[in-house]
Amino acid sequence: MKAAPDPRAVRDASLDELERLGLPLPPPAFPLVWEPGDGVELRATAEIEARAAVLHVVVACCFGMPTETAMSWLLSSHLVDFVTPPEWQFVAGGKGDHRSFVLHHDAVFALAWLLGLSRHLDPTEPPEDRMMQQMPDLPGGELFDRWRSRSLVAPRDPVEAAVLLDLYYCLDWAFQEAERSGAPAPGQMDSNAIGQRRWALEWAVVFTGPYHEEPPEWEEVDLSV
Repeated sequence: MKAAPDPRAVRDASLDELERLGLPLPPPAFPLVWEPGDGVELRATAEIEARAAVLHVVVACCFGMPTETAMSWLLSSHLVDFVTPPEWQFVAGGKGDHRSFVLHHDAVFALAWLLGLSRHLDPTEPPEDRMMQQMPDLPGGELFDRWRSRSLVAPRDPVEAAVLLDLYYCLDWAFQEAERSGAPAPGQMDSNAIGQRRWALEWAVVFTGPYHEEPPEWEEVDLSV
C-alpha cells in the first residue's frame, strides 16, 4: 500500500490535459476519485492477469471462437471462477449484447497496460497492434499458466495508475459531453472505448480510507458518476 498522491493536484493536471485535447471540462463540483490521506494499491497481479485473460476469451467469442473451444480453454486454465455470470451466459450460450462484449477489447488494453504489457494508454490512440501477441495465444491453445510464464509482467506503480484513473474519470465525462453536443473528439477514440478503459482502471486500482468501501467486483463497478 502506498500513499495516494494529492488528489487536487492530480485533478488540476487532468483538467489541463482535457484542455490540451480541446475537450469540455467537468463542472467545479465534479467529485474527486480519492481524498487526501488515502492509500492506494493495485489488485493482486494474478487477479488482474485472470481478468485480462477472461475478457480476452470473451472478445475472441465475439469474433468467432467456438463455444466449446472457449469453455474448454477456461476449464483447462482453471479460470471458470473468474468468469462473471453475464460473461458465462455469453460464452456458453451466446446470450447478451454482442456489441457491448466487443467493446471489452479496450478494457483488456487497459489491464495490459497495468500489467506492463502495453507501452501506453493514450486516450487518443487505439490499442497497440502488438497487444494480441501479448495476450494468450488462443488459436494455438496456449493456456493461462503458460501465458503467465511467457508474459513476464511488470505491474505499474499504483500511484501512476491512480493518476491515470483520475484522467480517465474526467475523460469519460468529457467524451460523453462532447458527443452529446456534437463537438469533435480528439484522436481515434470514442466514449465507449474511454469508458471501457476507465472500467478496468476503476476495478484494478484500490483505495483505502474512511470513504472507501470494499473493492467492487467487475460487474459492480459504477460508471454512472
